[in-house]
Amino acid sequence: MNVILCGYDWTGCRALDMLINLGCNVFVCTHDAPPHIPSLHEYASEREILATTETVNDTVLPFKPDILCSIYYRYIIKKNILELVNYRAMNLHPSLLPKYRGCSSLTWAMIHGDYETGFTYHYINEGCDTGKVILQKKLDIYPFENQNNLYQRAMFSALKSFTEAFQLLLSGYEGQEQKGEPTYYARSVPENGEINLNWNKRKIKRFIRAMINPPLPYAKINNVEIKKYSELLDFINENRHCIKKF
Repeated sequence: MNVILCGYDWTGCRALDMLINLGCNVFVCTHDAPPHIPSLHEYASEREILATTETVNDTVLPFKPDILCSIYYRYIIKKNILELVNYRAMNLHPSLLPKYRGCSSLTWAMIHGDYETGFTYHYINEGCDTGKVILQKKLDIYPFENQNNLYQRAMFSALKSFTEAFQLLLSGYEGQEQKGEPTYYARSVPENGEINLNWNKRKIKRFIRAMINPPLPYAKINNVEIKKYSELLDFINENRHCIKKF
C-alpha cells in the first residue's frame, strides 16, 4: 500500500509510526519546523522514509500512491493529487464538522463559549473541509483550559483513532454527509488579538485563554500583552482615566 503522508508536528510523526506499523510504503510531505516543533522531516529521515518540504502539489512523487493522509498539513491539496489517489484521501480536522471549517477552529470554539468540540476525519475534496465524514468524536471543553492544552488534548485523542479511521478509508467506507449549520473561518488572528472591553467578563476571560498558545502572541489591549485576567484588571486600573467603559 503506497501512502502519501502530508503532515507536520508530533501528530505527523505519530501518524508516520502507525502507517509504518501497518506495513505501508510511505512518502512524507511536510514543512520546515522551528525548534519548538518536532520535525517530521527529520523523523522520517531517522526512520529511513523519503520526505520533502516541497508542497505535495508540486513535488515529484516516488511512486503511484494509493492513499493520501493529511495530518496538520498547511497547504490545500489540489485536484491533480486527489485524482492520483482516486479521491481516497483523508484529512484530520480539529472540530465537529461542519462547524468551524477553515482555521483556528478550537480557538473560535473557546471564544464562542462552546461546551464541546471534537475532531473529524473526513474525505478531502475540492472544498475546504467539506468532504464526507469518515469518523467523528466529541470532546468536552473545560472552563479552565487554554488553547494550547485543548489543542494538544484534541489531537492526542484524534491520533488514538487514526488507525480506526484509516481502516475505514481502506475498506471503501463512503462516509456520511456533514450534518448541521456550517461555519468557516479564514486563516487570521481572531479579532486581531485585541480584547474588546465591550465584551462581557466571561467572554473576555475565554478570549484570553483562547489566545494562549506559545510562542504565538498573547491577547493584547493597546499593544500590551495580557496573559491572564488579573493583568487586564491591572491595566484598566492604571489607565482608567482614558477608558470610557468596562
